[in-house]
Amino acid sequence: MTDTADSNISYKVLARKYRPMCFEDMIGQEAMVKTLTNAFKVGRVAHAFMLTGVRGIGKTTTARLLARALNYEGQEGSGLEGPSVKLNPEGIHCDAINKSSHMDVMEMDAASRTGVGDIREILDSVRYAPVSARYKIYIIDEVHMLSGAAFNALLKTLEEPPDHAKFIFATTEIRKIPITVLSRCQRFDLRRVEAGELTDHLAGICEKENADIARDGLALIARASEGSVRDGLSLLDQAIVQAQDGAQVSADHIRTMLGLADRGRVLDLFGHAAKGDAKQALREVRSQYNDGAEPSVIVRDLLDICHEISRAKILGADCEFDAAPDHIAHLHGLAETLSMGQITRLWQMLLTAYGDVREAPEPLAAAEMAVLRMAVASDLPPPELGAQVLEGLKNIKDAPAQATPKSQLTPPASPVSTAQDIPAAMGNVQTKPVLELRAEPAQSEKIVPSSLEELVAGMHNTETALKYEIRQYVRPVLFETGKIIFEPAPNSPMDLAPRIAKYLQNVTSTSWKILADPDAKGAPSLIEARKLLNKKRDAYEQAHPLIAKAEKLFPGVEVVFRDRPKISNVIEADINKDEK
Repeated sequence: MTDTADSNISYKVLARKYRPMCFEDMIGQEAMVKTLTNAFKVGRVAHAFMLTGVRGIGKTTTARLLARALNYEGQEGSGLEGPSVKLNPEGIHCDAINKSSHMDVMEMDAASRTGVGDIREILDSVRYAPVSARYKIYIIDEVHMLSGAAFNALLKTLEEPPDHAKFIFATTEIRKIPITVLSRCQRFDLRRVEAGELTDHLAGICEKENADIARDGLALIARASEGSVRDGLSLLDQAIVQAQDGAQVSADHIRTMLGLADRGRVLDLFGHAAKGDAKQALREVRSQYNDGAEPSVIVRDLLDICHEISRAKILGADCEFDAAPDHIAHLHGLAETLSMGQITRLWQMLLTAYGDVREAPEPLAAAEMAVLRMAVASDLPPPELGAQVLEGLKNIKDAPAQATPKSQLTPPASPVSTAQDIPAAMGNVQTKPVLELRAEPAQSEKIVPSSLEELVAGMHNTETALKYEIRQYVRPVLFETGKIIFEPAPNSPMDLAPRIAKYLQNVTSTSWKILADPDAKGAPSLIEARKLLNKKRDAYEQAHPLIAKAEKLFPGVEVVFRDRPKISNVIEADINKDEK
């Protein structure tokens, strides 16, 4: 009993036992190590460093290694001098810095010491030279927790520190650091460690610990760690104790420990939902939940599957997967049955569902609804087909409405006596627009406009500015093939005529003579004509007896004619008739 108790007391968790003791031991941070190595080699070492990254990625470890490198001195008689990023063999200050007991290397946790008074202690001590080391180094962890006043108090010293002082900051919330502080520091972003690289690292530790864990199980731990080495080592600590009587810890054991669903079952679930089999998909979600899988983990795994299918769709046989052959075959099979548009649609649905599941009061219900949405989406046409339909319909335009005889719009001789009669009477001015499909002309066919309206209607969307200026400023005097004379409206651009000529020559392959004559008297421009027509149409509508009757029966009501284009045609025909 005593031996066991002593063993438990002396046991050191893997995250501490295998903490890197030199820069060469760090994994996944090659860019940072290379930059620091070059800086030390040429003697261009900054006075302040900002280390940022997710939890457990190695910020504090890097800060201590950097402190050792700055203060590195070889053992007496070794002839090694510093600073140096080569920390083997161990220097005379290394052990004390690793144990956080060196007098000249001070570590402060900003999460518990956030005030300006705590920073003043640093500012008061920074003036004094180090006791035994080369530099006095201040390591401030979770620096984003400092107050605004504390940051301001630090600025001047941080910009011009004494030659013997160095600052090393670490944070997981780089956006909370004032830009005035960031601009005074050399920043290093520690990246997440790739799952494959972390799996190899865990396998090496298992070999040192004589732990037999299946490679697939280590891959699950690496994925669950989300790039954090410390999280991976903590989970590995938990996984090692799963072994019984020296037996191998299988991927199923790890999956149960983590509360994950079997990868193959998740792939089956995705297949059921993508094919529209909602019943079987719901059964599979409930089954995985009963086996211990968290709803958020199920949705996240579905996202991973969707991503893998998209890679299989695009890369085909060239796509490499770290999975079993039958799993890979299943992925390629689903990729063949789904279009890229469907895959991206499922991705967006799952991405939204992942946030919903994490915030929902009943995560399982949110996960099941997400799977149901996937199943319903299988009955929808692929997005690519919708795009093709829209492309084919872009030339469908409203056919010109037939002019309604004026007698049909003439108010009845006898007044309308009841409210029920109003809709029936107003039905005379309501109709559905007629649609006709106009085939696009052959690309080689040149369309020559015969009027200003045809010119504007045929202009490309890329000519928006010119199209507007023609409608606004051109008052037509003469319009015939090859020649246009117009009166320019006030504020008309000086280069409007040559721009129209250039456009017409490009689209008709014919030279046009465009003349802007300020002394001519032209017809109203298209916009002016439209405003005039709208004004007369509004007057016509407001003078209609049905409107007066409706306003009398329903005070304050606004009556609108639904088929205004048809009314406009009638009014325009009446105007033309009166002018003649």
